[in-house]
Amino acid sequence: MRAASRPAILFIADAGPRVGGGHVMRSLTLARALEDAGATCRFLVAPAAKAVFDAFGGGISSIATGDLTQAELIERAADLARRHDAVVIDHYGLSAPDHRAIAAGRPTLVIDDLADRPLAADLVLDSGPTRDAADYDGLVPAGAERLLGPNHAPVRPAFAALRRDALARRAGAPSVRRILVSLGLTDVGAITGRVVDLMLPLVGDAVLDVVLGSGAPSLPGLRALAGREPRLALHVDSQDMPRLTLQADLAVGAGGSSTWERCVLALPTLLLVLAANQREASQALAEADAVLALDVADPDFDTAFATELSRLLADPALRDRLSAASAAVCDGRGAARVAAHFLDLIARRRAG
Repeated sequence: MRAASRPAILFIADAGPRVGGGHVMRSLTLARALEDAGATCRFLVAPAAKAVFDAFGGGISSIATGDLTQAELIERAADLARRHDAVVIDHYGLSAPDHRAIAAGRPTLVIDDLADRPLAADLVLDSGPTRDAADYDGLVPAGAERLLGPNHAPVRPAFAALRRDALARRAGAPSVRRILVSLGLTDVGAITGRVVDLMLPLVGDAVLDVVLGSGAPSLPGLRALAGREPRLALHVDSQDMPRLTLQADLAVGAGGSSTWERCVLALPTLLLVLAANQREASQALAEADAVLALDVADPDFDTAFATELSRLLADPALRDRLSAASAAVCDGRGAARVAAHFLDLIARRRAG
């Protein structure tokens, strides 16, 4: 075990064209909170996660790997874990036997959204708005702690720092001059380009601030379009999402971890479900009147999207209502809360 003053924590986070970059982004946010609280963090970075980590992981230590099978990933992670005091795993493809093989008894935090498989976790983080502790009964060890709900979501502190300004800016539902389009860095299924094409005929003079990663399949087409379309502003691997979110009057956003960023800054949002694991949380937020939500898999998505976006543009009372309800969802301080719990767990394990 390493010196008690600065525990070393290994992160294993999934990424790629199918799952997006949200696992890496929220893990990086938690890692920074842990380092601020006195830990040292290191990421195991597979090729699928490299682009996201290279763009946003500045200052965080990492170990790169080549392409690995799942068995090879587990073996490599287990070898690295021997040089660390604790492990954080954010990977839907890994379950309890894999967690045990990697951590070998070290304190383990598993970040999850699914509650659909056994987890060998000492601490489970699930920020879903409807998640209940009973959902993990029989899936985690009896003594596992469960940190549940959006107020535990890892959101970068820069968002919470702008919350007061955002609430003041949203008051009275100002007219829509800027629309944030944020559908994931990896742009699963080239959804960003498709949505921008749907939006441009509807938004009048409003500027679209379109955020995506450098490897996004929509990027070449959007760059060409931006050359002749003054309403289109591209932000590639943007480091300034808090400012973009604050300045926006409306968002079209994915139903992943960036949902909580928009809620912290009370941004009225047309939320798009891009994956099955996003449906439950998105529906709950819609039922709470915190977002309008659409599933891109629905056969009439294009028509429904045009209808709902037009409603948002035309109805300031609707935007005001969504803004107020979304602000009540979470305060943006979840990363610090989770870091404190995990470091306390590590300290208790050492003391024992």
